[in-house]
This record gives sequence, structure tokens and C-alpha cells, in this order.
Amino acid sequence: MQKDNLATILPLSTDIDENSVVSTTVNQIDRFLDNIWMEQGLSKNTLNAYRNDLKQLSKWCKKQSLDIINVSRADLQDYLAERVENKASPHSTARQISCYRRFYRFYVREGLLKTDPTEQITRPKLTRGIPISLSEKDVESLLAAPKITDALGVRDKAMLELLYATGLRVTELIELNLSQVNLNQGVVRVVGKGDKERLVPMGEVAQKWLSQHIASARLEILDGRITDYIFPTRRSDCMTRQSFWHIIKRYAKLAEIGTKLSPHTLRHAFASHMLNHGADLRVVQMLLGHSDLSTTQIYTHVAKERLSKLHATHHPRA
Repeated sequence: MQKDNLATILPLSTDIDENSVVSTTVNQIDRFLDNIWMEQGLSKNTLNAYRNDLKQLSKWCKKQSLDIINVSRADLQDYLAERVENKASPHSTARQISCYRRFYRFYVREGLLKTDPTEQITRPKLTRGIPISLSEKDVESLLAAPKITDALGVRDKAMLELLYATGLRVTELIELNLSQVNLNQGVVRVVGKGDKERLVPMGEVAQKWLSQHIASARLEILDGRITDYIFPTRRSDCMTRQSFWHIIKRYAKLAEIGTKLSPHTLRHAFASHMLNHGADLRVVQMLLGHSDLSTTQIYTHVAKERLSKLHATHHPRA
């Protein structure tokens, strides 16, 4: 999304054809997204999630012969109730309400709306679950799974080692470019959520595999093509989150790991293992790029659970 592509909102009218309605809605959504991108620097994934949420609401409004700008609180409650009936999770519902609240408050500020239809709609109460992590033994098995006899195996090995060593988000990992890595100092400059930068040490093992990947495997994968991405595909494109998720699942299967994994499993393992080995919670918060310490505190539950198991196993009076 570029600053010089700001959408111009079209005037509302009751005497317009269906294509004009669609065009107007798209411009309304684009104008809102452009605004929050410039003001708040939200990540690409967050902006895409907001766009999808607004498109879903717009599609529902069209079926009800409504305009997304002119819906009432009752209309929104009907839409959200329909989603709940279709088994929407509380987390996705809460995210959608947050999106719609920002959307309508923006147009209230712009003077297009007099009232915000989300004003008296409350988000569902959410319980924060304990993230699924891997044992240190399982992590070692996962990191040993790639076959380092070919370029793609070296690339995957470097990705997994770097992910576990730094606790990067998957998006941060796949979008890394050469200018963000200093192999001499052994640090990665990460641009995280809200365009916030942080420096994260990578450790000797990850540094070794990343150096090997950049010096040989990456060049073989690119085969003369040019890109700034550190972990490109054979088409020199940025790897997608879905592709990396398939990579993790494939290696977990090879490593015979029975634990259910997620794309952020190694990030969770990084945090919980750091705490298990005595790291300060605020240091882990800084390395993970969490803006709020309460987000990081969820890993203390994982660490406490691990310590309790160790105590129960090894203490003679447990």
C-alpha cells in the first residue's frame, strides 16, 4: 500500500447501479485502511485481516440491501449473531468488532457518520490459552530433520535454527532481507508489528547455518536471479506463511513429534526455554517484540508447568 494511492471516497446515492455500490464500498474500505496504515503503522497481516473482515460485512450488507456505512447497531448485532450461529470463534468475533469499531469511528471523525453503530456492542470475553511449546529434546529433533545435502535443506535448516534462536514471528522470518542481518556482530534487525524495530542476537549455531546458507545454498536456489530476501523460493519470491507452515509440518513428521504444532511453535519454545533457563521476563519481552509485558507473562505459565513436572519427577518427596 503506497501513500500516493489513497482512495477517494465516492458520494453515497440511492440511485446508483450495483457496480457503483461495489466501487463505493471498496473506496470506503481503502480510504479507512490507508488512514490507519499512515497513522498507526499496522502490519500488512493486520491490514489484510481488517480488509477481509470489512469485505465479509459488506457482502452480508449487500444481501440485506444495506450499505456498510449506514448500518445500525441492530444490523451489526444480527450479523455477529449469524456468525456465532455458524460457529465463529470468540477470538475472530472480538477481532471483527475491533475492526468495525475503528472503521466507524474513523467515519464519525470524517463527518460522514453522526453516530458509531458499534458504540454499545461489547467484545466477547476471551481466555488466553497457554501456548503450545516443545520440549528441548523435541526441538533438537526438529532442527536435525532437514537433509543438509541439498540447497533447500540447508535453507530450511538455517530458517529453523534462526527461528528458534531469535523467537521471530514467521512473517518477520520470511520477509528478512540481507540488510537486516549483521553476521559479524551476530544480530538481526527486525521490523515487527507497528513498524517497530528491535535488535535480536542470533547465537553461534544459527549464525553458522545462516552464513552457510547465504554463501552457498541461497545462490544455488536463486540460480542467477536477484532478490534481497534471505530465504527466497526457487522463483526468487518471498516465501509465504503457508509454505513455511508446510515445511514445519513436514519436518515435524520426519522427527516423529507427536505434539500439535503451530507456525509459532518455535517462537513459543524460544520464550519458554529462555525462562526455564533463568532469563528475565523483560528481556524476553524485548526479544519477542511485545509492547505489553502481560503478553509475555503467558510464557511464565509454561515455564512453571515445566518446573513442576521436573520437581515431581526428580524430587524424592514430590
